[in-house]
Amino acid sequence: MIDWAKDKYGELNGKYPTHAKIGRYLIAGGTAAFTNIALLFVFTDFLGIWYIASAIMAFILAFIVSFTLQKYWTFQDGSKDQIHRQAVIYLTVAVVNLLVNTGLLYLQVEYLGVYYIFAQLIASALIAVESFFVYQIFIFKKKSVIESDNIAPISQ
Repeated sequence: MIDWAKDKYGELNGKYPTHAKIGRYLIAGGTAAFTNIALLFVFTDFLGIWYIASAIMAFILAFIVSFTLQKYWTFQDGSKDQIHRQAVIYLTVAVVNLLVNTGLLYLQVEYLGVYYIFAQLIASALIAVESFFVYQIFIFKKKSVIESDNIAPISQ
């Protein structure tokens, strides 16, 4: 069964690389989102921590899961030379997203009466769409052959 799944994934990735990337993004993001939601629930309902503080702590742990999966699996960027720059930019985007997430969470819970878990799901979905484009365009963009080999383009 695992070999079959690997073969099908290889076919999909070869024929439809953009679709495969979006699939990987959704799986990696879903894993990070599950981590975030599960920890939010545990911190709030089991440990009795205020839901806003819980959301921040859950975010930090989910950030580690997210960065690792997005860099190495979704965008297949195994390079180590840019990892510090990427992590700083990724963290900056994540902090902005955390502020947006926290604001959306607060507004939904306090003013709309939405259960905090559902409010988190809604906020996460909105942020996921924006993040895909930011990650692909600004953080994990592939260098062209010219950029990566420091070769000047051939002029005509």
